[in-house]
Amino acid sequence: MIQLFYSPGTACLAPHFLLEELGIAYELVLIDTAKQQHQEATYLKLNPKGKIPFLIDGDLHLSESAAICLYLAEKYADAKQSSHFNPAVGTTERARLYQWMFYLSNTLQAELLSYFYPERLSNDEATAVQVKAHAEQRVAEMLRYIDTQLNITPGTYLLGQELSCADLFLFMLCRWTRGMTKPAREYPHLKPYLQKLFDRPSIRNSLAQEGISAPYY
Repeated sequence: MIQLFYSPGTACLAPHFLLEELGIAYELVLIDTAKQQHQEATYLKLNPKGKIPFLIDGDLHLSESAAICLYLAEKYADAKQSSHFNPAVGTTERARLYQWMFYLSNTLQAELLSYFYPERLSNDEATAVQVKAHAEQRVAEMLRYIDTQLNITPGTYLLGQELSCADLFLFMLCRWTRGMTKPAREYPHLKPYLQKLFDRPSIRNSLAQEGISAPYY
C-alpha cells in the first residue's frame, strides 16, 4: 500500500488531495515536525532530505510535492477512470499542466517560503522583517496574475473544464495565504474558485484527516 508521510497543513496536502480524488488505497504516516521527528534517524534513513511530504509506493521512494502529484497522476489516473488528471504527453493540455505545476512550485511556493521563513535569508531581525514584507508583496502580484488567468481561461479550472493536480496544488498554496493582509480568498475570481474546490469531498476529507480546522483557506 502507498504510504504518504505528512505533517498537517504542509506541502503534503496536494498529494493527499490527489490520493483522495483518485480513490487510491493509502496509509497516512504522521511525522511530527514540532518534535523534530523529520530529523530522527529512522526517518532520515528513508528520506535523507528530512523533508515533508514523502511517498513510498513499492520500491519507489519519492519526495517533492509537485513530483509526487505528477507521478500519482501518471501512474494511477487512467486506471481509476480519472484520465483528466493525466493529459496525453505532447498535447497542449499536458504542456499547460507542466507550466502551472512549475510556476506554482518554483515561483509561488518559493515566495511563500520566504514569507514564512525570512530568517533563512537573513540573520538580522530587522532585515528579516523586510524580507517577509517584500515576499508578501510579491505573493500578492502572483495571486493577481493567477486571478486574471482564471478569468480569461474558458472553464472552471486552471486547464479549463477539467480538474487537474495543478488546481489541488494551488488550493494548498492559497490556503497558506489565509493570514496575509489580502489572502487569496479575497480576489474576485479566486474566491469562487477556492470555494468550489473546498466543496469537493477529496479536499474536505483530507483536511479532516489531518486535523485541520477553520479558517480552511
